Amino acid sequence: MKPRILIADDEPLLRAELRELLAALWPEAELLPDAADGFEALRLARELAPDVAFLDIRMPGLDGLQLAATFGSRTHVVFVTAYNEHALAAFEQGAHDYLLKPVDAARLARTVGRLRERVLLPPPDLRRITADVRAASALSATAGTQAPSWIQASVGQAVHFIDLSDILYFVAEDKYTRVVAQGLEAHIRTPLKELAGTLEGAGFWQVHRSYVVAVKRIAAAVRDGDNAMWLTLRGHGARLPVSQRFQHRFKGM
Repeated sequence: MKPRILIADDEPLLRAELRELLAALWPEAELLPDAADGFEALRLARELAPDVAFLDIRMPGLDGLQLAATFGSRTHVVFVTAYNEHALAAFEQGAHDYLLKPVDAARLARTVGRLRERVLLPPPDLRRITADVRAASALSATAGTQAPSWIQASVGQAVHFIDLSDILYFVAEDKYTRVVAQGLEAHIRTPLKELAGTLEGAGFWQVHRSYVVAVKRIAAAVRDGDNAMWLTLRGHGARLPVSQRFQHRFKGM
């Protein structure tokens, strides 16, 4: 069997990364044209009848859950998501799979292994389970995932109120997180691991386990002689490392 695979995500770099990995992991599969939004994905699905679809939970037009519900029991679905905890518990109760952003090659390999077996069987009817996933996702969204508009941080005995738009990057330091703004560095007690998920929708990217950076402040992503990647920032002398896990974000740079 030559399964037909549809990828729908509004991040072009992630779509390209998925195509490259899937071509290597599942060479006998046919990769259909990509979709950058839910409406385009719906049109392609109706015209090309994919056997497998990788769907972003959040994208313009129809979101991944709405789109999956239209498939009924015709297509095996893998959700691509930044959600965790509540939503992932709901995903795991269903007969479908999920990938966390940024996509991990080893995790995708396991997913492809499962899909190779499942694609020979009728897909589950996703209309029965997308409602549960949506409810769990909403619960996760109300559990503190909304980005703040400002950060309250300490410098010595002083407490500063820093507008999020003024922050260049965050750095994990022992039990604290260092906040670096233009002309000011301060500390907060919230671990970077907790901050990273809430800041993603506010124009910040995690680029390393210890660094989250404001995307609008990035001047360039540069590789050195050892093939390590570093970021330079506009109007600031910092040079931030990018770990292998997050380098897919800069493939177009």
